Amino acid sequence: MAENEKSLEDIIKEAVEMFRPQLQADGGDMEYISLDDQKRVHLKLVGACGSCPMAVMTLKMGVERYLKDACPEITEVVQDTDEGM
Repeated sequence: MAENEKSLEDIIKEAVEMFRPQLQADGGDMEYISLDDQKRVHLKLVGACGSCPMAVMTLKMGVERYLKDACPEITEVVQDTDEGM
């Protein structure tokens, strides 16, 4: 890998940081958790986003679309929650 090439995870983290102000404007936020073996990005929605009934739509239609544009390799964005299944 060339010195100036970024890892997929670095690109994802940068894209998350670029999208966060849109959530923060509405009192919410998100935290990057991990990238799994299936190239799914795990995020945690917090603040107003954590309890918003539209959070899943925001995650799929907003965040996932944005991250897939930045990183076409990712397959999905999923929300991690504190509650155990």
